[in-house]
Amino acid sequence: MAALAAPAGGRVVGAPGRTRPLVLAHRGCSALRPEHSAGAYAKAIADGADYIEPDIVITADGVLVARHENDIASTTDVASRPEFARRRTTRTIDGHSVTGWFTEDFTLAELKTLRIIERLGDLRPESRGYDGQFPILTLGEVIELAATEGAAHGRVVGLVPEIKHSTYFGGIGLPIEDRLLATLAAHEHSRRHPVEIQSFEIGNLRSLRERIGRNSNIRLMQLLGEHDETPADIAAAGGSLTYGEMATPAGLRAIAAYADTVSPSSRMLIPLDAEGRWGEPTSLVRDAHEAGLLVGAYTFRPENRFLPLELRDGAGNNARNEAGSIAEIRRYLALGIDRFFTDDPALGRIAVDGR
Repeated sequence: MAALAAPAGGRVVGAPGRTRPLVLAHRGCSALRPEHSAGAYAKAIADGADYIEPDIVITADGVLVARHENDIASTTDVASRPEFARRRTTRTIDGHSVTGWFTEDFTLAELKTLRIIERLGDLRPESRGYDGQFPILTLGEVIELAATEGAAHGRVVGLVPEIKHSTYFGGIGLPIEDRLLATLAAHEHSRRHPVEIQSFEIGNLRSLRERIGRNSNIRLMQLLGEHDETPADIAAAGGSLTYGEMATPAGLRAIAAYADTVSPSSRMLIPLDAEGRWGEPTSLVRDAHEAGLLVGAYTFRPENRFLPLELRDGAGNNARNEAGSIAEIRRYLALGIDRFFTDDPALGRIAVDGR
């Protein structure tokens, strides 16, 4: 069998030039298939994604599953299932009160009886057409899907798992990190090929760095939230460090001590004014590169409502605007980002490859 092509990309700090930026499939091809479904991941790979993203939460029996949140009310058919009606409850997650159905209250076998639905059905009717077709996937199943679908397309597909609500899950006796490393180690694909673990928290990434070292196929990505927000683990410990402070030159140097990549929202790189028009780019990309970090950005979406005002095409807020999305991504590529999350990897591929 011919060798599979590895994902290109990833700026080597201090080396001349830049390699091709990586296209990261945000929850799979979530613009056209229900997020975190086998259909979303398979289409993302077919459309040219370099990496696919499984967000990671956990079940009552300790199995890691791919869901954006542990509350599955809006992404599965659980609300229509009378046998689970009494499981609806209210929890405090990272300081926020949330009412719904939570993965930690279900065994894997119970979750496997549910079916995935499109979270943004009115916005994404094509995706909504796949409601009810896909079961919830375990992380192990996502890894195997990346291996088999990548092989079918003759290339290696990386994984960029995000640990969700680390402090919360640790506090209820279901820590994710050990299980994540064990799951990655249990599959040949994730032992050998690129993995980039991401988190909005800090302590778990620091701990993972101590455990995996620097000579590994696993990289670490520090996500940045809103300027005035505090990471959940810092807030739980009574600290006040904000993501805005983390995005300063000194904060970025601190991140570089344990992470390989910093990934802010796109609006931290180019803010929008009150009318939704682009402002002046910040120095964050340059500052991060000077600190020795790769730079990612999230999340590029193909509908008008998510685009800067200058790029909207007048077809209505919910309309797909492929040209506008490609133009938006290219503006950020010109800043020097090294990777980016997109709901529509085919458009990301066009933006990078110039087709």
